Amino acid sequence: MNATTLGLVAGIALGFAAAFGGFGAFAIVLVFAALGLFVGRWLDGDVDVAELLGSARRRGRR
Repeated sequence: MNATTLGLVAGIALGFAAAFGGFGAFAIVLVFAALGLFVGRWLDGDVDVAELLGSARRRGRR
């Protein structure tokens, strides 16, 4: 299991632990899963945070 998969599983588990029931819980689980996926991909080296921040700053200067 790589860090991306582990991060996604951890995000889902935290989401389930944070809220149970209804659409609000679904949305919270979705947010935690996305956050876990992002952190896992960052740990795997698939996401460069500095590059993401730099591109966002460059777009703001136009």
